[in-house]
Amino acid sequence: MTGVALERPPVMRATSRPGVAVAKGSKRGPGFWIYLSCATALAVVWVLPLLWEIVRSLEPAVLATSQPQGADFTHLTLSNYRGLLGASEDVGLNLANSVITALGTAALTVLVSTLAGYGLSRFRFRGAGLVFGVVLLALMVPFQALLTPLFLELHFFHLTNSLLGLVIIYSTFNLPFGVFVMRNTFGQVPKELIDSANVDGAGVMGTLVRVLRPLVLPGMATTAIYAFLYSWNEFLQALTFLTSDNLLTLPVKLFNIEIGTYGAVNFGYLSAGVVIAMVPCTALYLALQRYYVRGLISGALKG
Repeated sequence: MTGVALERPPVMRATSRPGVAVAKGSKRGPGFWIYLSCATALAVVWVLPLLWEIVRSLEPAVLATSQPQGADFTHLTLSNYRGLLGASEDVGLNLANSVITALGTAALTVLVSTLAGYGLSRFRFRGAGLVFGVVLLALMVPFQALLTPLFLELHFFHLTNSLLGLVIIYSTFNLPFGVFVMRNTFGQVPKELIDSANVDGAGVMGTLVRVLRPLVLPGMATTAIYAFLYSWNEFLQALTFLTSDNLLTLPVKLFNIEIGTYGAVNFGYLSAGVVIAMVPCTALYLALQRYYVRGLISGALKG
């Protein structure tokens, strides 16, 4: 009709996500910029101390405790790392002990937690709720209350001063959290998937390995990260159950460096040790972080 202007709909452009279109002329609101500013500020608060520790580890030991100056950034060196990993401290062996212990704890915890969570979630038996309650009750028991019985038990099985014994102890204290996570993870998987696998002739373990394993990887990754970080940073249990210098883990070795000889502390070595301790944790998180943002069963079951 003449004299009537029809409003033109906004042009839609495709995005990288399928099925999602955004108006071409749309603008980001103030909420987005507030969120971005807060996220950036929090990132700076968390990252800046880490960067400062890295810079301090690259400075000579005499500058590690002095007042920061701009000229300090022109004296960067790897002498702290060479001395820490060399003959003076030989932290490389302690680093290897921590890696073996942490990986062993993560693997054993994920294996047992997955099997226990699968059984508690998918099988109905008398006392299942009581068993799960007892498992959760173990979260409330501190290590200090069990120190003497654990030491006597490990001594009876000749596992004191052994990395294997330390892995078993670490896994025991990580199992309650792991079982809790894996039981809830299996509980979110549709029962129709298991019924379809049973119809196709898959057994209990076949269903777990071939059908459910890809769907519960986020829970397994969460359990592995928690167990790895627990064992990597744990100090008191390693100090209690390990007595040989060649079996000490990295936290115990760094504590010995911090104490020093006759009160003398090499803060350059200590800063380098802290940076070395951060590397495996950061690498593990970057390797497994995608499982946190991926949907647990997105697109696995279509109605």
